[in-house]
Amino acid sequence: MISTFDVQTWRDGPSTVVQATGELDMAVAPRLRAGIDRALENSGHPSLVVDLTGVPFCDSVGLGILVGTLTRIREAGGRLILVVSPGMITHLLTITNLDRHFETCGSLSEALDAVA
Repeated sequence: MISTFDVQTWRDGPSTVVQATGELDMAVAPRLRAGIDRALENSGHPSLVVDLTGVPFCDSVGLGILVGTLTRIREAGGRLILVVSPGMITHLLTITNLDRHFETCGSLSEALDAVA
């Protein structure tokens, strides 16, 4: 069975939102990277919200994209917030100690309020 993976990107006030849905593995990871690249184009001090609440699975390639994005945004003096719900991605961030590095929120509205 082939799972569907989708990436939507839009502006919301001072932030750009990248919303992913579906399983994030090495086969679809380039689509997430492309969505993030589009979101970061022409942004001096980017404010990026990545909504992963619709992503039930993330492999090491997907995690690598998130870490790379955090590095890029920090170097640009911006801010990255991951929107995650309890489950696999939250557990993955915890067991890799990345929860200490990523700013997370439980809902998209909470993340957008934090940026505003």
